[in-house]
Amino acid sequence: MGTTTPWKQLLLRALESNSHLKHSSFFQFATVGSDGRPSNRTVVFRGFAENSDKIQINTDSRTRKIEELKQCPFAEICWYFTDSWEQFRINGKVDIIDGLNPDPAKHEIREKSWYASSLKSRMQYLGPNPGLPCLNEQPSHDFFLDPSSGPVATFCLLLLDPEQVDYLNLKSNQRIMFTLMRNVNGEHYWNSERTNP
Repeated sequence: MGTTTPWKQLLLRALESNSHLKHSSFFQFATVGSDGRPSNRTVVFRGFAENSDKIQINTDSRTRKIEELKQCPFAEICWYFTDSWEQFRINGKVDIIDGLNPDPAKHEIREKSWYASSLKSRMQYLGPNPGLPCLNEQPSHDFFLDPSSGPVATFCLLLLDPEQVDYLNLKSNQRIMFTLMRNVNGEHYWNSERTNP
């Protein structure tokens, strides 16, 4: 996929036109809970993996979403841009890249994502287990992190590999469904179909 896919062009344009809004870099990330129910949260867009359509998300390996993705590796994100009135629902399979991943190329992507994060963001991975009850009234801030040291064990990179993108533009009342298909030669391509809004 050398050229930028049509849905990615629309998304990049939406990101650009809404870049003055801080919340435009946040989207909702839904997984399937261990009980079969939806499990949703807001996460930060960390860009696309180099030369791909894969969407990067940083997370703590101790969060519930990791266990959910290990049981069911499929997820969907929902992104709404308030200025341009555009919504993107993107679903696909998620690859979990932690410190135990044996692939050196994936280790490099994880490390790049770690260093691209602010020091304040990196410090979050040193705190107590997310989602567990607080044992102290006052959270401890006695953590030290060498800014030049690599990713800590709890830092995890998620790569969502899109398989379907549902694009809705409320200003133009236009909706397009993009679906990843495979041709007779086994090569992937994106099919687009206009649908009713």
